[in-house]
Amino acid sequence: MDRIVFLGTGGSRRVMARQILSTGGFILEMNDTMMSIDPGPGAIVRAAQEEINVDYLDGVLISHRHLDHCGDANVMTEAMTCGGYWKKGVVFAPGQAIYEDSVILKYLWDYVGKVQVIEEGKAYRCGNVDFETSMAHMHGEAETYGFIFRGEDYKLAYMSDTRYFEELSKFYSSDICIFSTVLVEPGRAYHLSLPDIEKLVEVIKPSTAILTHFGMYVLDLGVDNAADRIRQATGINTIAAKDGMSLNLRELL
Repeated sequence: MDRIVFLGTGGSRRVMARQILSTGGFILEMNDTMMSIDPGPGAIVRAAQEEINVDYLDGVLISHRHLDHCGDANVMTEAMTCGGYWKKGVVFAPGQAIYEDSVILKYLWDYVGKVQVIEEGKAYRCGNVDFETSMAHMHGEAETYGFIFRGEDYKLAYMSDTRYFEELSKFYSSDICIFSTVLVEPGRAYHLSLPDIEKLVEVIKPSTAILTHFGMYVLDLGVDNAADRIRQATGINTIAAKDGMSLNLRELL
């Protein structure tokens, strides 16, 4: 079964520091391949709670170097390789997160099959899953990319942290789209707001939009209220992810 399991739906430094929500990113299972996407703090604990055997991971994929996206990258990498007993799997991350601020400890480089630097607009493969990186996002000083994963007959997009710009809707055309949802209203921060996501959903027109990586203002509004706002504005099925939520991807098409 192709599915996503949310190991954490929190985003931003305040939510991460207080662990109001877990910040563990999500597990993607597609085409008999398992990947840990943006494993921030809480990923390994939530994986254990959801009875996900991370020994079977094929890859760890990091969109950028901020701690709420990579704080548990090392423990997930070590788990993937069974402490180096199995030399397997790939860690994917931007060059800035590998060479400038290495978010993967050096000793783990010998444990994995490969450490792969990702660049904008390139195609990659992990296990049986092909995916593409977006153009560089506008996210302050952090080299940041989002991804489109190719299922057997559908596309799944993950839009990591970024300020809104029009080109996003062109790249992220997909059947299912996951949005990092930090802000209620546009601000100076380099993050998407609900009006930004409304505009993107209206253009992309996915079968399902999924909101996650919630900031404090969205929590104050209520994540289900945020999803209802997108749904009412666009007519598109919109889900507010919850910690531990598992979604069958084919049921969302």
